[in-house]
Amino acid sequence: MLYIYNTLSKKKEEFIPIDPPNVKMYFCGPTVYDFFHIGNARSFVMIDIIRRYLEYKGYKVTFAMNLTDVDDKIIKKANQENIDPAIVAETFTEAFMEDIRKLKIKPASLYPKATAHISEIIHMIKMLESKGYAYNIDGNVFYDVKKFSNYGKLSGKNIDDLESGSRVEINEEKKNPLDFSLWKKAKPGEPYWESPWGNGRPGWHIECSAMSCKHLGETFDIHAGGSDLIFPHHENEIAQSEAANGKHFVNYWMHFGFLNINNEKMSKSLGNFSTARDILKYFSAESIRMLFTQSHYAGPLNFTDELLNSAQKGLEKLDNLKTTIDEFLKQNKPGVTPDFDFAGFQKNFELSMDDDFNTPQAVAVIFDFVKEVNKVILSNQSISPDFFIKVNNFLICTAQDILGIIDYSETGLSDRKLETDLIELLINLRMQAKEERNFKLADQIRKGLNELGIDLKDSKEKTSFKKVK
Repeated sequence: MLYIYNTLSKKKEEFIPIDPPNVKMYFCGPTVYDFFHIGNARSFVMIDIIRRYLEYKGYKVTFAMNLTDVDDKIIKKANQENIDPAIVAETFTEAFMEDIRKLKIKPASLYPKATAHISEIIHMIKMLESKGYAYNIDGNVFYDVKKFSNYGKLSGKNIDDLESGSRVEINEEKKNPLDFSLWKKAKPGEPYWESPWGNGRPGWHIECSAMSCKHLGETFDIHAGGSDLIFPHHENEIAQSEAANGKHFVNYWMHFGFLNINNEKMSKSLGNFSTARDILKYFSAESIRMLFTQSHYAGPLNFTDELLNSAQKGLEKLDNLKTTIDEFLKQNKPGVTPDFDFAGFQKNFELSMDDDFNTPQAVAVIFDFVKEVNKVILSNQSISPDFFIKVNNFLICTAQDILGIIDYSETGLSDRKLETDLIELLINLRMQAKEERNFKLADQIRKGLNELGIDLKDSKEKTSFKKVK
């Protein structure tokens, strides 16, 4: 049985789909105005792993990831660069698709765009208005949160407390400072669409409600996103969808924890803001995914070059085993079939993932498996090819097809090992040059490595390195 921690109920629940074996899942995707940062990448990778595991369990997953392609941030970017907002959205949609491919993220079943669902958005707002949940003030339509009795049930926030300590931007048009925009009246120079309330554009929250209900139904299985979206975005989605449709909106809510850079919150003001595109220049997708899997998706994660290098070192153990297996299989010699509990390791991997997608424990199972396989190889002179085929099958099923931390179809792991070996060779040459008092050559090696983004750190015992770009 698979258990999922449900943000709505605040507890782990057995996963029971509405219409098995079909599973319908929605993820709040990016606002396409810039390259996405490494914190976003964590959410994208973890929902990918969850989707892969559900498919491994035999579910037929319809996975929708929306693209917000009309928004204040897009308009601001367009104004700064003096171009059409649609060009900004199109440019960064293409960049998003390119970068998730590099992260080995499987394509979603569909990528609904806000601008392609204006009619559905207008229809939902009209439903809310007719039921008394929305009001129009001179072309601006707001949701009346006081009309929805369960407002705050996802976040656990109390509406009266929210009002008294409201930090929401004051808008004199609203009945209540917590009321949020469903339709925004067009301002000069902004993109707009015709509507019953005049020319304007949708609010952010209503976009996700309209798109998810259109493609997945008025009630569906899983809705996921970053923990920063619990309030107000997901809270508002519930209020809109359930008020409009009169039905329970989502059965399981999943949220991904924050990512810190060197134990500090990531922000441009601190100078520690990194896009996924930047990180991918110096680290492989598998290394990044490996680091992400070593923490539970709902908890915080610290992100450093040292931890990435450590993740990469761990992956080399898998690569070394793969090289060993390839050598044995090439020989194709008959041998004994060792007694090995493949089924037990598979079961332990599944038990880990069934417990709210516990990837740290699942990774531990894989490395225990590698350790035991290596013991078998060392203690046997001749081993049958069948044994190695089963080893490969286990790693392809778990580490490749579900976690995406290896890719046996490519040479990525071998390439990374070669890179590390070459760096260490240059470090050894530099040490030899220093011993021979050839300090000019030693400095040239350090400078050359530094220009390639490799920073050396000397100590009494050894010289270590880390990637800084």
